[in-house]
Amino acid sequence: MKKAKPESRIQVIDRAAMLLDAISRYSMPVTLKALSADTNLAPSTAFRILHSLIDNRFVDRDDTGKYQLSGRLIRLSNSQYINIDFRKVAKPYMEKLRDKFGETINLTTREGDVVIYVEKAIPNRMMHVQQIIGSRAPLHVTGVGKMMLGMEGKDGIHGYAQRTNLPGYTRKTFSTIDTLEHECMKCVEQGFAYDNEEAEIGVGCIGVLLYDRYGEVVAGLSVSAPIERRKEEWINDLVAAGRSLSAELGYVENQVSN
Repeated sequence: MKKAKPESRIQVIDRAAMLLDAISRYSMPVTLKALSADTNLAPSTAFRILHSLIDNRFVDRDDTGKYQLSGRLIRLSNSQYINIDFRKVAKPYMEKLRDKFGETINLTTREGDVVIYVEKAIPNRMMHVQQIIGSRAPLHVTGVGKMMLGMEGKDGIHGYAQRTNLPGYTRKTFSTIDTLEHECMKCVEQGFAYDNEEAEIGVGCIGVLLYDRYGEVVAGLSVSAPIERRKEEWINDLVAAGRSLSAELGYVENQVSN
């Protein structure tokens, strides 16, 4: 019997992992078309791997033909993971940054192609940037969103651009794939990101990412301020807070993420 080539087995595992990661970014069941675009896999290839994952009870397919992580996979994950309320962990750091900067501090998570504002710390001043908990913003117009895209590399950025067509919100929005790719990769390399009035004229942000003990991105931490009040000196404090918060979530810096 002819043995399968090791590289073939590795490729299939890599592609299965890409599909599982893509599914996990959606809170609702997702279509084959979206998963194919997210992973840059041909629909026929994605379909074949997804149905192998279904056979092994890692993925479920509902009556409408959409895919979601299976209860079995979630139970396996939960058995190895102690659930941490990162909002509760983040709140003291956010309040400290708010008091030091005198500006609004935001905590965001990713859902599909948007970030969701899940917590905030508001300064005691009349004029401040107001972010509503539960509100959403496209990834390419926020600092932390661009970092999240950058963490996916060129293929992830291009997949996002193809799905969304990069709608412009202001004249400063990154609306082409090449400029967005360059910006996202620069943000990851430097360890922080700006929003230079890309979502709203007059508003600027600085953001960093938060990681869990598996080295996965779990949230973004950012400061929002009127652009004329934003200060470069905030970067060091924000980066330090991000590192401390990630450490509390179990992240070991410089670890290799699978």
